[in-house]
This record gives sequence, C-alpha cells and structure tokens, in this order.
Amino acid sequence: MIYKFAVDELMTKLKILSEEFDFAHQHDPIEHIISRVKRPEAIVRKLRRKGHEPTIEAVREHIDDVAGIRVVCPFVPDVYMVAGMLGRQDDVEIVKTKDYIDDPKPNGYRSLHLIVRIPVFLSDRVERVKVEIQMRTIAMDFWAAVEHKLFYKYEGEAPTGFREELRAAAITAADLDRRMTALHERTQMSSSEP
Repeated sequence: MIYKFAVDELMTKLKILSEEFDFAHQHDPIEHIISRVKRPEAIVRKLRRKGHEPTIEAVREHIDDVAGIRVVCPFVPDVYMVAGMLGRQDDVEIVKTKDYIDDPKPNGYRSLHLIVRIPVFLSDRVERVKVEIQMRTIAMDFWAAVEHKLFYKYEGEAPTGFREELRAAAITAADLDRRMTALHERTQMSSSEP
C-alpha cells in the first residue's frame, strides 16, 4: 500500500507541474501519465530471479520498480524539462538516472529512467519510498509498446531479421522526434515575433 501512496504523491506533483506550465507558458510538456504498482507475485518472481528471499527488506533494498510511473511528453526537450522540474523539488530525491535517450539500448529502446525517493506521510511515521519514473516522447512510447507486444508473441525467440527491423523502426522514431521538435521550435520562434 505504501507504494500506491508514493505513486499518488508523484502523480499529484506531475499533474500540478503540467497544469501550471500549461497556464504560464501555453505549452504542456506532459502529454499523459500512467502509473502502476507491481503485483505481489511479480515482485516475488523478480526477487527470486535476482537470488533474494521474498522479504519486505529485500523488496526495499533490491527492487526499484515496485511503483512505476510513465510520463509521455510531446518533445524530447520536454522530457528533460519535466525531469529537471521534478529534481528541483525539495522532497524528491533522484537516486539514479539512466538516460537511454542519449545512449539508446542496443535494440533501439529510448527513454529517460529515474529512480526517485519521496516521503510518504503516514499516521505514525514518514517512509521514504522509491518509485521508477520512465519518461519518453509519444514516438518512443509507441515504439516501446509495439515492440513489447511483438516480442511477447514470439516469447523472446523472434524470427531472423526481426531485431534489425525493430532497431531500424527505433531510428525512424528518433528521426521523427527530431523533426517534430524542430517544427515545434519554429512555431515557438514565429509566435514570439512581433
């Protein structure tokens, strides 16, 4: 339950940033946000796969993604802007950053992953809880969702050439991100001209 509370706290923070930024700058850097908390059986499987007994202490120490939030942004600069805004909040501690946008995974996967720790205020104590935040653009999110569905069908045993096609599609998505960002920047410049 504590992980659900941590997700609720972060979802509120992100919604506030989204609405405030849209009001102040007429541009919402967040397209949409989804969240989840891993099911207990998935947590146990992950602990066992990592060689740990399924205890509360092992979950806290070895599993960073019990609670997860995915933030989908229109443009690549928005991803970094939202990450920066979160990082400047006094009660958000960024524990770890993995930048798969700047350094994509070999299969082409692109996203910015943050592990953050936030306080959850309970009736008798304050718990600092880890949450994984995946931040990506609409194009990155599309690619990741479809890639997952395609590989799920093949149960990890994809046909010859399949991985190369997915990687090529990821490069196409990255190019689309660059082009859409350039168009957005042009509209921003033209709207600021007298």
